[in-house]
Amino acid sequence: MSGTIGSNILSHSGIIAESAAGLSWSDTIVTGSTVTVEAGKGYWINTTSNACTITLPSSAEAGDQIVIVDYARTWGTNAVTIDSNGLNFQGNDDSYTVEYTTNGQSVNLIYSDSTKGWLPLEDDVVADEPAPPPTQKGIFPFGYSYVVASDSSVYYGTSNIVNENGVMQADVSAVGGGKAQGAGATYGFDKGIHAFGNNSSGYTNVSNLISNVGVVSTDVDGVGTARLELSAVSYGSGNALFAFGNSGSVTNLKNLVNSSGVVASDSTGVGTAAASREECSYGGPAAGTAIITMGSSGKTNLVSNTGVIATDTNLPSGVSSKSQGAGCTFGDDKGIVGYGSPIGTHGGGSNIISNTGVIAADVSRVGLFRISMAACGYGGDKGIFAFGNFADDPGGSGGSHVGRFGTAVTNLVSNTGVIASDTTGASGVTGKQTEQACGFGN
Repeated sequence: MSGTIGSNILSHSGIIAESAAGLSWSDTIVTGSTVTVEAGKGYWINTTSNACTITLPSSAEAGDQIVIVDYARTWGTNAVTIDSNGLNFQGNDDSYTVEYTTNGQSVNLIYSDSTKGWLPLEDDVVADEPAPPPTQKGIFPFGYSYVVASDSSVYYGTSNIVNENGVMQADVSAVGGGKAQGAGATYGFDKGIHAFGNNSSGYTNVSNLISNVGVVSTDVDGVGTARLELSAVSYGSGNALFAFGNSGSVTNLKNLVNSSGVVASDSTGVGTAAASREECSYGGPAAGTAIITMGSSGKTNLVSNTGVIATDTNLPSGVSSKSQGAGCTFGDDKGIVGYGSPIGTHGGGSNIISNTGVIAADVSRVGLFRISMAACGYGGDKGIFAFGNFADDPGGSGGSHVGRFGTAVTNLVSNTGVIASDTTGASGVTGKQTEQACGFGN
């Protein structure tokens, strides 16, 4: 409302500025790179695609008010710049640069006088961005193992669900064809996708969607170069990507997955071509960031919330490179990578990933050494490593097939990143290796 005050308890008088609730709000979302605004109005500024320069009126009176709001929480990526159009802004002339660069910000501007000009009465940030609930269950589909009775490698299309308490469920009959050495990630916040790998015919780019109740879809011919030993992570607002791998030689290819589970065609990744890496998300759902590390390159690549893979960085001091391990999130915003074989020796310890993507020093291995397993989150803030093979064949059997026997061993990860001791496979769970995993449901 507006009007004239004769007096008030503070012995002030003057014009009441219109409150934000009483403004005339623009019914058009501003998406352009420039906009000229008017006093007495509120504006939704969407900088998803580009930064925006906001030009204020060239003349103003005391009490004039303008409100601007970060419509899509993207000012941190594409900033808003204020052009005061000849008038002062907080006592400075319009040669000064005024930027707002915080996601979720709203700015309530009031014109004072010719000396101070426009003043931000409020420049609040909406800190509590709505976030989807974390996934509660996990799923481990596909994989393979050597079968002594038939003297052959069997590719499995079966899957195993991990419930919200971290208990591995018995095999679920196959829907898609058997495959191994692919990758899987959560998309759309509550569903999963698994793609690429190999089967009895060779490399494949087949994909399978996982519903929010854990149902694996039938095979879909994939998009992109068939390859195996690649990585998959969630990023951004319900998106995922597949990256790196081996298509006959190591690659740095990348395939983005949108929030509807559609796999895009190949694009060239950034960083050294590599395979057999470890990966996880970090920073929490609001951050939407991930890390792909170690493997054949021995390097680390961070993944932004827009799916951009950063250039290589070296591993920190005290961190040993591993290959053919796995990784998952835990807590609200951290991750862990572990097991696998340090290049040139058997090891298989673990490393915590901080909520800013920093890899902590090695922690000694828990349980028996194994490689070619998978990992995923469960219960909202915990994780699980499962399956894989004992590459040193501790049972002493297998002859020339040492290292090809899959297991059903699991290791739970607490919400503080502590890996529990080995749990042997439950009844009805077939041992396997080079399977894939992701979280689903919420």
